Amino acid sequence: MDKLTERQSKRKALIEERLHLPDRLQRADLLQRVMRIWLFGRTDQVIGAYWPIKGEFDPLPALHRWKEDGELLDEPQPRRIGLPVVDKVHKTLTFHAWYPGCPMEEDAYGIPKPKDTEVIVPTLLFVPCVGYGPGGFRLGYGGGFYDRTLAALRPKPFTVGLGYTNGWLPDMEPEPHDVPLDALLNDNGVVWPV
Repeated sequence: MDKLTERQSKRKALIEERLHLPDRLQRADLLQRVMRIWLFGRTDQVIGAYWPIKGEFDPLPALHRWKEDGELLDEPQPRRIGLPVVDKVHKTLTFHAWYPGCPMEEDAYGIPKPKDTEVIVPTLLFVPCVGYGPGGFRLGYGGGFYDRTLAALRPKPFTVGLGYTNGWLPDMEPEPHDVPLDALLNDNGVVWPV
């Protein structure tokens, strides 16, 4: 089996396993807590995230609480959350302001995105992981959107992968184009750096 076929097979198996985790809700609750603790004390004002698909962990409740915490602290600049919008020409992502209840529409892949909100540039970016391994590398869906986006964003945001413990791939070897993440969090805590 060649590396591409092996990655596709691993990706499919991990998505299927994630969709059928009997304790996914409990794991999601634990990862919400890990995320909130990890965010405590960070000075970021603009955070990018993602709309969860295929059983992914949903980071938006924790980020909404983070935004509310900033309002309670009466910070001079409001905290902002951005969700990705696909740039089909460059095959990269831009981030548009999101808030609970904002108008949404589906993108070309059927994923909800903010409708007609402003482009914002995150200093911290939460990235979904189908799988993840040593060195901060992730296995995504194979489209390369995050790798191309991270290679192009200036300044480069601090990047954090989010996934469940079943996604850990101890033998994962990165591809030449893979961009390592700065940190990885799962339902047990901080996985990378250790």
